[in-house]
Amino acid sequence: MQRLARLGGGNMPGLDRIEVNPKVMLGKPVILGTRIPVELLLRKLGEGATLGELLDAYPCLSREDIQAALAYAGSGSLSL
Repeated sequence: MQRLARLGGGNMPGLDRIEVNPKVMLGKPVILGTRIPVELLLRKLGEGATLGELLDAYPCLSREDIQAALAYAGSGSLSL
């Protein structure tokens, strides 16, 4: 398992909430401790889902997890 803080993302707050592990979701970036891909959250937000709707749909997530997914996308590390 690798957390993004160890992958050069240590300067951006929250990236330690993102995990890249070849044994989880084929190595796609996920929210730490879940099998929820960053890509899924970004797609849902792009389709118009609100933060509240995501938190209701995925009760294991926190506001900070979703912010970390957005920071990860903004870092240019995500290849969809």
